[in-house]
Amino acid sequence: MRIVLIGVAHWHTPFYLNPSLELPDATVVGVSDPDLQRAEEVAVRGHCPAFADYREMCTQLRPDFAFALGRHCDMAEEARFLIDARIPFAMEKPCAISSAEAHDIAQRAARAGVFAAVPFVLRYCPLIDTIREVAAGDNLQYINFKFVGGMVDRYHQQRVEWMLDRATAGGGPLLNLGVHHLDLCRVLLNDAPLEVVGAAMSNHTARLSIEDHAMVLLRGGGATCVVETGYLYPAPNSVFDMHYSIRTAHHYFAARDNRTLEIVTDDRQRTTREMPLTNVFFYPEFVRDTLRRVQAGEKPIADLDDMARAMDLVQAAYAADPLQAPHTPPGGAWRSRPS
Repeated sequence: MRIVLIGVAHWHTPFYLNPSLELPDATVVGVSDPDLQRAEEVAVRGHCPAFADYREMCTQLRPDFAFALGRHCDMAEEARFLIDARIPFAMEKPCAISSAEAHDIAQRAARAGVFAAVPFVLRYCPLIDTIREVAAGDNLQYINFKFVGGMVDRYHQQRVEWMLDRATAGGGPLLNLGVHHLDLCRVLLNDAPLEVVGAAMSNHTARLSIEDHAMVLLRGGGATCVVETGYLYPAPNSVFDMHYSIRTAHHYFAARDNRTLEIVTDDRQRTTREMPLTNVFFYPEFVRDTLRRVQAGEKPIADLDDMARAMDLVQAAYAADPLQAPHTPPGGAWRSRPS
């Protein structure tokens, strides 16, 4: 397969580039970014030409597949171009900065029959099959995901300052990190409808137009769900303060680090299983599996419709928080309490 990468100044580019370069039946034939110098830096690694304009790149190279990244505010337009050009693609979340945009591109891809994957990579996590195996027949009662990432200085270090402005990023850690866990709630609850019943946001630490901490409370499928995310942890990139807790009718599952799942039964029998539990572990599998699926004519593990449903929850959470300005249109000012 002849692969191109769009928007390669994005810090997740290695998650897609490195696995693609390792595949014997795939070739990276071009990379693009509006900052041509950044594209040229990646092109050296990919041994391919660099472009400033992804449209020119795709028209000239006619790729078999595209991994699309870039600024969040540019993603929906990238998706529309790829759909119109009938180029199969995978697009880094969140694919849009509003629910309306997300639904628009999902509907366009469905009408055109274009393969459009979204890297909700936690769908590959062994946690899902473990719960279904160990607690078979149990109803889920409570789900709690805490996933707090590094502070906002990492985005300055990675030269992606656009991530810190609501107009270009669309939101903070809820939109950037929390979508993984909102989607995982949907998967664990077998796609039962979820409703946001409460949310609390703050920007106390960074004082930016985006939130740096978010807590969202949801109900659906007979369960209560809590998703907490933030840019608060003084840690390197891809290191998180993470805690997962899941209660079923007869079992309690708890992850207190990124490799160990504790399982406790109601009679207090405790076991542990070693498994990867954070998103960064699963991108190589996503790349391999996605390219296999498109070649085999199969559906992606998650698509733009899944992204739109997660975006609905994000937007409902932003609307539910009294400190948050209305999220649509993007770029609204932050409402803060008097100090």
